[in-house]
Amino acid sequence: MITMDTTTDIAIHQTFLPADDPEASLVFYRDAVGFEVRLDVGQGTMRWITVGPAGGEGTSVVLHPPAADPGVTDEERRTIAEMMAKGTYASLILATRDLDATFERLQSRGAEVVQEPVDQPYGVRDCAFRDPAGNMVRIQEVR
Repeated sequence: MITMDTTTDIAIHQTFLPADDPEASLVFYRDAVGFEVRLDVGQGTMRWITVGPAGGEGTSVVLHPPAADPGVTDEERRTIAEMMAKGTYASLILATRDLDATFERLQSRGAEVVQEPVDQPYGVRDCAFRDPAGNMVRIQEVR
């Protein structure tokens, strides 16, 4: 018989998003979103940049070269590139207490708007942007 412990100390530490232009992604996440840079390793297009909320707390987002894994085939690389171009490969959901101010700040800094703030029929108020790699970035208001 297997017993399960219902308590855990596990937390989400990092998540990965593809970034085919590290400099453009850095400008978006650091300058528009307001994240701090926690780590920046590599060079050129083979760069891994870790960003997250200021103060070093919470989950980090690692912006990584898409399809850098040597196990990815050329066909898979093409598929990944096509999906990134359409904005269907990866996404991120962020949260804020003031959605309107956050939306205005990102829009004023040139972020590509996908959806203005709206009350969704499933109970959240959110907006959406695309980052420079085409990833969908949705921002929900915390109530």
